[in-house]
Amino acid sequence: MSGTRGVPDHVGDPVGQRAVLTGPNAVTALRLLLVPVLAWLLFATESLDARSRWWATGVFVLAAVTDFIDGAWARHQGSVTTLGKVADPIADKAITAVALIGLSWWGLLPWWVTVVILTREIVVTLARFIVIRHGVIPASRGGKAKTIAQIIAIAMFLAPLGTAWSTAKWVLMIIAIALTIVTGVDYLARAARLRRSGTGADVHVIDDVPADDTGEQRR
Repeated sequence: MSGTRGVPDHVGDPVGQRAVLTGPNAVTALRLLLVPVLAWLLFATESLDARSRWWATGVFVLAAVTDFIDGAWARHQGSVTTLGKVADPIADKAITAVALIGLSWWGLLPWWVTVVILTREIVVTLARFIVIRHGVIPASRGGKAKTIAQIIAIAMFLAPLGTAWSTAKWVLMIIAIALTIVTGVDYLARAARLRRSGTGADVHVIDDVPADDTGEQRR
C-alpha cells in the first residue's frame, strides 16, 4: 500500500482566520471531556462489572464518532485552526490510551498489546509534528483501516461479550496490531526520507489520519 498515492496530511493545512471557538473545535472539546468520563467508568470502582463495561463501550464509541464528525465539519466550513490541529490528535490518543490501559489494568487485554499500540501512536504523533516543518507527507487509506480496526477491536474488548466472541475479538485485535505496526514503520521510514530530502514532493505514506470516501483527510 505504500505506493498508493494519497492526499496531504491536513496537519499542514494553513490556519483559517475564523475564531478559535468553532463548531468542530467544540466537538473536539467534547471528546476531550469524554476522556475523564471513560477513566471514571474504568477505574473508579473496585471491580469492573458488566454495566460499567457497557457504559465504557458507549463512551468510547461516542468519542470515536465525534472524531469523524469534527474533521468532516472542519473541512466543510474551512475552519482549520491551530487549536484544532493540536487538540484533535491529543484527544484521539488520550481516549485510546485510557481504554487500552483500562483493559489491561483489569486483565481483559495483555499489557504488551497496550504497550505496542500506544508506543506507535505516541511516536508517530510526535513525528508528524516534527516533519511538518520540512514538508507535507501525503497519506493513503491505510491509516483509516488502522483506525477503524482499532476502534472495533477495543470496543469489542470493552463490551462484556460472551466467550463465543473470544475468537472474533482476537482476530480483529491482531488485525489492528498488524496495521498499527505496518503503518507506523512505513510512516517513520518516509518521514526520515522527507527530513533528509527537505521536500515533501512525491513522498507518500500510510498515515493515521482517517480519509473519507472521497480520499480527503480530516483536519
